[in-house]
Amino acid sequence: QVQLVESGGGLVQAGASLRLSCVVSGRTAGYYTMGWFRQAPGKEREIVAAINWSGSATNYGNSVKGRFTISRDNGKNTVYLQMNSLKPEDTAVYYCARSQDDILRLSASAYNYWGQGTQVTVSS
Repeated sequence: QVQLVESGGGLVQAGASLRLSCVVSGRTAGYYTMGWFRQAPGKEREIVAAINWSGSATNYGNSVKGRFTISRDNGKNTVYLQMNSLKPEDTAVYYCARSQDDILRLSASAYNYWGQGTQVTVSS
């Protein structure tokens, strides 16, 4: 079994920064791509960022490119999402997810383990 626990969400003003963390526990052996997704009320879940196991490859959703940075520390089984220049439209529940393998995919269907989510609210 694999557990993912996100933290770091909160209420901030537009222009502020937040850093989300996701700790993976349980069956952590192996090489897996990790991703961050988000879901706003009434909207579909969308990719925010993904990173391969080595950290050598990343990909981002168009709406966050240049503002968000994904990283990982495999020694700590932790994935991070640094969010800068936050906008009200970034308001959502943010989910950490582990992919089925180490291929950098952006579709939620490729991820089979999910955290419970952390709320990020950006006020204008």
